[in-house]
Amino acid sequence: MSTASDAPTTIALIGNPNAGKTTLFNALTGANQHVGNYAGVTVSVKSGEAFSAHGNKLKVLDLPGCYSLRANSPDEKVALDALNGQLPNQPKPDLVVCVVDASSLERHLQLTLQVIELGIPCVLALNMVDVAERTGLRLDPVKLSEELGIPVVPMQANAKKGIIELKQAIRFPLPAAPHAHWATDPDHAENSRRAFITRLCELAARRPDAHQQTLSDKLDSVLLHPVFGWVAFLGIMFTVFWSIFSFASIPMDAIDGALGSLGEWVGSKMAEGDLRSLIVDGVIAGIGGTLVFLPQIVLLFLFIGLLESSGYMSRAAYLMDGVMSVAGLSGKSFLPLFSSAACAIPGVMATRTIDSAKERLVTIFVAPWISCSARLPVYFLLIPLILPKEGGAWQQALILFGIYLLGIVTAFIVARVLRGRLGPDKSINHFLLELPPYRLPQWSYIFRHVFERAWAFVAKAGTIILGLSILLWALGTYPKSDSEDAGEQLAHSAMGRIGNVIEPVVKPLGFDGRIGTAILTSFAAREVFNSTLSVIFNVESDDEEAAESLLREKVSAATWPDGKPLFTPLVIVSLLVFYIYALQCLPTSAVVAREAGSLKWAVGQFLFMTGFAYVAALIVYQAGKLFGF
Repeated sequence: MSTASDAPTTIALIGNPNAGKTTLFNALTGANQHVGNYAGVTVSVKSGEAFSAHGNKLKVLDLPGCYSLRANSPDEKVALDALNGQLPNQPKPDLVVCVVDASSLERHLQLTLQVIELGIPCVLALNMVDVAERTGLRLDPVKLSEELGIPVVPMQANAKKGIIELKQAIRFPLPAAPHAHWATDPDHAENSRRAFITRLCELAARRPDAHQQTLSDKLDSVLLHPVFGWVAFLGIMFTVFWSIFSFASIPMDAIDGALGSLGEWVGSKMAEGDLRSLIVDGVIAGIGGTLVFLPQIVLLFLFIGLLESSGYMSRAAYLMDGVMSVAGLSGKSFLPLFSSAACAIPGVMATRTIDSAKERLVTIFVAPWISCSARLPVYFLLIPLILPKEGGAWQQALILFGIYLLGIVTAFIVARVLRGRLGPDKSINHFLLELPPYRLPQWSYIFRHVFERAWAFVAKAGTIILGLSILLWALGTYPKSDSEDAGEQLAHSAMGRIGNVIEPVVKPLGFDGRIGTAILTSFAAREVFNSTLSVIFNVESDDEEAAESLLREKVSAATWPDGKPLFTPLVIVSLLVFYIYALQCLPTSAVVAREAGSLKWAVGQFLFMTGFAYVAALIVYQAGKLFGF
């Protein structure tokens, strides 16, 4: 065992999902790990440094949230391996802090007893005592400590109450490993634990009225109702999409105007030539075409944070369990799929909470079909071309809602087919989900999460998209022609020639070579579609109407060589369908290969989704033409 004089003492935090484990980790280490009220947030072991009450350095491990140590799911296996010192590059913990929700002791103590049975020194962090007291629960931490044989620290991690007492409990020498006196019959370990917990709660966690309804119970009677619950669910989801379109327009206009003014100011200060063209038409136009959608993405993550922090996300998963069963999945797949609405990468990683290996593979395969935030800039560019502002924000929100719904329905159908081909599981798996009490949002964590995601988006615009914008500018500028006409110059350039090569492939979808080029460049990252169009179309900056939406004006004015409009409503719908289905994200493919344990699975997913997107867009466009659109 480590001592205060040599290597840092290793402390592992373990607990059920929603117990406040990551909140405690952040409070101890000062880290800003994301906190959410559902399983799967901590999908790998995080580590940080802290100091004990006496100034000794501590290495703190944040283990994945799990309900037991049976190692049925990848998360449970990671937690068990960490406790046994079998994780690469991680020492065996010298002490384990078991984080439990004080208002749900009956369920959370199961994991604590299993940890004690491993023979590791433990401390029980009795978190959320404020919630438990509000429900009328009378806790006796001293009795709990006597019965369990370990220190028990009442605390409220989100308010940093009890942190000092917890550090004092992690004192030197460390507490001795407790004796699991209830584990007398290895053949009936579950029954022994359950009987002990029942007796322990009668002694140390008494409820004045077992039938007393809390505020969460009353809210759940509506929000989990078979009819009203679904009405509320659909209402909440639609409100989110409507708000994104309604409230983001003001900052979007401000950013758009600022970037337009910046381009004009820089252009007026520089001599005419390639360098000015590179800065104004390549860098500012390319990055600006992506950054203008930042307010809508910030709003999306804000709403996701609110749903997670308030405790509603777990209710949504509960409601969706029955729907998921239609696709051959369980409610456990809902949370990774919903996370994919923000980004497919954490969604794929969150599948580690799924017990069934086959269900996990199917969820990984269909997760990228849930429209992520990277697709939003494309949607936000194209949807107003079908319905301009005077069409009403609620109609635009309805289209966006339909886009998400189409991706979800398709994902379910493919999941159903794929699940049938993989065959049934060897063992029966049960859907188990913690429903935390409703809580007021933790604004500090929500704002940090939103800031981190927004900064990641801006950083991506400043690196990948900046590099590609410069490359695209060069492709659209060289080789130069003798003509002063912008269209002839573009046709003569390398980009124009690439577009000519691509055009026969994409023309059956209603696209010309310019759209084909934008699709091709966006295979690295979907947002690059907008940057490419900005470089292709934004060759002039003296249009006064561009103050509102320069890119959209240029795109809507584009024509075929014969003068016919390029972006007709049918072409826009075909383009939207392509982007709903195409997997254009190399980082996601890399994570899929790692999580599925097979490069073939990732390659097959990429080829299948790309082919599916092409065929779907082809059907939409050709069928639309047959019906006269």
